[in-house]
Amino acid sequence: MQDSSFQEFSAVARVCVFCGSQTGVDPEFAETARLLGQEMVSRDVGLVYGGGSIGLMGALADSVLECGGEVIGVIPDGLAVEEVMHQHVVDMRIVPDMHRRKAQMHELADAYIALPGGVGTFEELFEVLAWRQLKIHAKPIGVLDIRGFFEPFLETIERSVVEGFMKPKNRRLFMTETDPQVLLERLLEMVAAV
Repeated sequence: MQDSSFQEFSAVARVCVFCGSQTGVDPEFAETARLLGQEMVSRDVGLVYGGGSIGLMGALADSVLECGGEVIGVIPDGLAVEEVMHQHVVDMRIVPDMHRRKAQMHELADAYIALPGGVGTFEELFEVLAWRQLKIHAKPIGVLDIRGFFEPFLETIERSVVEGFMKPKNRRLFMTETDPQVLLERLLEMVAAV
């Protein structure tokens, strides 16, 4: 007989989150990543992420796991070492390389969120933006702007439009919010509408 206090998590959607393998200098970055994890579980949203146990990746995954949510990690074989790969994620997909990692995360996700991070985070964000612009996918993309981290990125996008390198309509390829709750609500509305 199954314990009635146990409820299997059933995701209504899965969000792929791109974020740093470092926590950053301000504790607010990790605190907001943990808050995002809590908000995801409260809405039955599963997490798809890079499989790490460190930095914002680890803070986010730990938060979702602690709240009883679904976590799917996708990590390249070269990074699947004990110090990097999250040891408590049951559904860990080990893939041969970064290209397969991004392809599998895309297959699993209904939407994307970018948190602060480094080169890898920016590369992943720009790739899904480019895919959306090229109509390779129609999945919603959100940017969680913690402490103004993404302001230079937003200025760069605006500059690209002003200088004629991007069409004005491409400003709407993604949404930006400072509150994880609001961002998730907006993304889920778009997922439901697709």
